[in-house]
Amino acid sequence: MTSALYNRDILRLAASIPHQRRLDAPQASVMKQSPVCGSRVTVDLVTDGEGRVAELPDRVRACALGQAAASLMGAHAIGRTPEELAEARDGLAEFLAGRRDDPGAWPGLAIFGEARRFTARHPSILLAFEAAAEAAARARGA
Repeated sequence: MTSALYNRDILRLAASIPHQRRLDAPQASVMKQSPVCGSRVTVDLVTDGEGRVAELPDRVRACALGQAAASLMGAHAIGRTPEELAEARDGLAEFLAGRRDDPGAWPGLAIFGEARRFTARHPSILLAFEAAAEAAARARGA
C-alpha cells in the first residue's frame, strides 16, 4: 500500500540531499520535529545583502519522504527570498491537504502527489520547508 510512496524518484532524492552540514555562525537556525514520527530537520541560514538565501545547510534525520523534501528544498533555496520560501511551504501544505491541485512553483514538489492520501506522512514532508521559511524570516529580523 505505501510502496508507491517510496518509489525510485523519492529514494533518489532522499539519497542526494545537498548542503548537509552545520554553520558555525548562522544568522538563524531552526529545528523542526514531526510529533508523529520523530523526523527532525535543522536548518542554518545566512542571507546576502538583499535578504536572499546565501547559505542554507541542513541536518536531516527523517524518513525517505522527509529526506526527499529536504533535497528539493535545498537544491533550489539559494537565492530565494523569505517570501518565496514561505510560499513554497504554504503551497506544499495546501497541496498535501488537498486544498489545491498543484504544489505551486517550487520545482519537483508534484512528486509528493501520492502522499496526499497518507496524512500521517505530511508533517515529515513539510519539515524542511517549515524550518527554512522560519529561518529566513528570523534572519530578516536579525
